[in-house]
Amino acid sequence: MPDIALYQPDIPQNTGTILRLAACLNVTVHIIEPAGFPISDSALKRAGMDYLERAAMKRHINFEAFDSWRRDQNRRLLLLTTKTDLAYTDFEYQPGDILLMGRESTGVPKDIHALADGRLTIPMADGMRSLNVAVSTGMVLGEALRQTQAFPKRAGQS
Repeated sequence: MPDIALYQPDIPQNTGTILRLAACLNVTVHIIEPAGFPISDSALKRAGMDYLERAAMKRHINFEAFDSWRRDQNRRLLLLTTKTDLAYTDFEYQPGDILLMGRESTGVPKDIHALADGRLTIPMADGMRSLNVAVSTGMVLGEALRQTQAFPKRAGQS
């Protein structure tokens, strides 16, 4: 099952929306601190609604702690970025992949960009810079779950 990682998120509403997405799809969200807001139920509640208590969230004190954990788990890091030509739909996902979303205001630093095992983009119309991070997360997570056949099954489904 792929995971989502949020690098120093700036906007609590986006994080809440991504936590809701993760709860509905049975995916873990890794918050790489420091965040631009307090990581609390009250900060996330509006977008996450009552789904927050069902979301699997792991906090990492900084990127180094997250990266150490990831490497110990032998998991690939896939960065969503506008600084590549590889479309997310042209990539072959594996069940243990982690989809890294950059900070809304600045993305990720160059050194973290260089550490990624894959750099993926969402093709957009000419002149458009970027999509909302929660929308981007949903699009790419959907493709990763489709390819790895990891969408949750409802009771009675085969």
